[in-house]
Amino acid sequence: MALDRFLLASKGFADHLRAVSPDRWTAPTPCTEWDVRALVNHMTRGNLNYVGLLRGATREEFLALRDADALGDDPVGAFAESVGVFAAAFAEDGALDRVVDYPLGKLTGRRALDVRTADSAVHTWDLARALGADETLDPSLVTWLEEHFDAIYAGLALGPRFFAAPPPGPPGASRQERLLTRFGRDPR
Repeated sequence: MALDRFLLASKGFADHLRAVSPDRWTAPTPCTEWDVRALVNHMTRGNLNYVGLLRGATREEFLALRDADALGDDPVGAFAESVGVFAAAFAEDGALDRVVDYPLGKLTGRRALDVRTADSAVHTWDLARALGADETLDPSLVTWLEEHFDAIYAGLALGPRFFAAPPPGPPGASRQERLLTRFGRDPR
């Protein structure tokens, strides 16, 4: 079930990624330090870095590779491959029970998978916003994230680099808008 949620979030990201036209790779995203290509690299490199953590990499190694290019000349293919590598690693026997040296604190593989799923879902919205595409996230992911947000991030050293300060939520906000606000996004 947990891996299925990750794959669902990754599919949403991949669907938008396949629609990136050549002139949109440098478009700004809601993540002010990244354009579309940097966001896609963050997602691709992140998948690979989580696999590294599962294999025993340290938080220092994770951070050292964080911005290293993982896209090459085929960003769509590189992202798809990273999802497959991630899914295979996290499906291995015992993977969800391993403790990994995540940069914000030690996590079990299960919690690392949940953090990655959350990141994938929210960055799907970021990519859609950057492309002017439909920003609707999968409702089951939104519900799961909203209901488990505190458990997913419990005990982690979250700071302003991880989440921007939440903007004021719009009156009568939807579940997705409330969730995005918690992640520091302005859904208006």
